[in-house]
Amino acid sequence: MEVTKKGRSFMKMATGFKFRLFLLRDLPMGFLSGMKIKDITPDKCQVTIPYKYLTKNPFKSMYFACLTMAAEMSTGALGVAATFGQKPSVAMLVQGVEGEFSKKAVGLITFTCEEGSHVFQAVERTLESGEGEKATCLTIGTDEAGDEVARFKFTWSFKARKKSG
Repeated sequence: MEVTKKGRSFMKMATGFKFRLFLLRDLPMGFLSGMKIKDITPDKCQVTIPYKYLTKNPFKSMYFACLTMAAEMSTGALGVAATFGQKPSVAMLVQGVEGEFSKKAVGLITFTCEEGSHVFQAVERTLESGEGEKATCLTIGTDEAGDEVARFKFTWSFKARKKSG
């Protein structure tokens, strides 16, 4: 499936100042946490989140909910890129999440999801059939040394809305 012109526009916007404004308006905890989309292509998305006062827990590491938020963004941004500008529009929703934590998360944590093709294929299938489709995306969080700190699987549901007219 090709990325729509609007989808490419979203990917360009996602790494810039406008996305920070979106976070401030629609996802304030993402903004306050310092979460950022570092890179996004049709194949992969990288999201960073820093260890700081607002993301810490009492155990001197990053709070699991902050890690989960950044992990979700690394998979969900691919879904937004795939659905942005589609006719008919496509609804997306998280249907499941699994997480594993392997090391204390301190410093700058980067979540990388390389499951873009699964997401775009699910969106293409729902546009063709009108039926709901699912895509399960693995994302792996690493610290600045490249050591894995967590991994998550998010299952996204996509459903093309009925054509009006």
